[in-house]
Amino acid sequence: MLLGLVGKPSVGKSTFFKAATLAEVEIASYPFTTIKANHGIGYVKVDCIDKEFNLNGKPAQCNPRTGFCINHNRFVPVDLMDVAGLVPGASEGKGLGNQFLDDLRDANLFVQIVDLSGMTNAEGKSLSENEDYDFTYDVVFLENELDKWYYNILVKAWKSFARKVELEEEKFSEAVTKQFSGLKVKEEHVKNVLLKLNLPERASTWNEEQLMKFANGLRKESKPMIIAANKVDSEKGEENFKILKNKFKDYVVIPCSADSELALRQAAKAGLIEYIPGEKDFKILKDLSEKQKEALGRIRKNVLEKYEFGTGVQKVLNSAVFEILKYIAVFPASATKLGDSKGNILPDCFLMPPGTTALDFAYNLHTDFGKNFIKAIDARSKMAWGKDHVLKNRDALEIVTR
Repeated sequence: MLLGLVGKPSVGKSTFFKAATLAEVEIASYPFTTIKANHGIGYVKVDCIDKEFNLNGKPAQCNPRTGFCINHNRFVPVDLMDVAGLVPGASEGKGLGNQFLDDLRDANLFVQIVDLSGMTNAEGKSLSENEDYDFTYDVVFLENELDKWYYNILVKAWKSFARKVELEEEKFSEAVTKQFSGLKVKEEHVKNVLLKLNLPERASTWNEEQLMKFANGLRKESKPMIIAANKVDSEKGEENFKILKNKFKDYVVIPCSADSELALRQAAKAGLIEYIPGEKDFKILKDLSEKQKEALGRIRKNVLEKYEFGTGVQKVLNSAVFEILKYIAVFPASATKLGDSKGNILPDCFLMPPGTTALDFAYNLHTDFGKNFIKAIDARSKMAWGKDHVLKNRDALEIVTR
């Protein structure tokens, strides 16, 4: 799974990326600091199941093979990508837009970072003293550029493509899926869009407006978007967050402060504080300078105590994966044996797409498990499940094979 961070230059994408991954990336307040896409590992937060099982009379403590666990909060890895800022005209190549859009082909979802301070124009340049700019336009133009990106791919060979489909009686959804195969478009995405839109049955008769309508629907269906309303702790941040949320009711909009999250994670990494990403407070572990105390105090007062989701960075990642993409976290586990051959307790936790069955999960673990599947056993209840049993979030199961 890959989450792509998008937005105009200088909105805090690289700060968000670094806060989520603690990767070393260049951060600066001028356009196109990022040229080559940055790849890193972020983490979604799951209430770990280890505490529900006892070992030697005590709640178990997992030993993740990938990710980590803090106080029974399991952090499961997801891929993140930070691309250079997109500006109006990106789909026509402005600002190296074609290159940056191409970087986003493999993304499952877009996280748009919007700067709530409202201090930069559409190209990420600082506003002059008398210049005015509607920051909500950032969402409008980005949507437009993403739609044009899909539209340009669609119309490259549209006339011959549409007629060929009709003459050869090939399924339209299959043909479109092939055309967009490089963008992770699935046939179900195409079918869902066609169900929602009232378009003429013969695709070869579609006009430019109808083609754009279809491109828009396909983009939203195959690459949904969540908005990270960044710099909510700026002077106009709280006011602008309300404006943004009211204007774009179709999107999940999360208030966040990437700067604050980065500061907290770096302080925790240095052993100065105890901080669990996504929590609304931290604990000071060492003597701090007055400057450090003041900085952490401001974060606590202006961000953590003020907003429901703390800095919001962890909430953005969790909402993207669990609420929008609707993935579930599944643990391979046995009711009688929680550890692997090396003694690691619950070493694995997998993110699986909605509708995953016990058989799907068996194949995910190993092809042989799927081919030789007999049943799955719920680690909690010890009940047996058949191959068609649909899994839910935080299920724990053992695969029994022949």
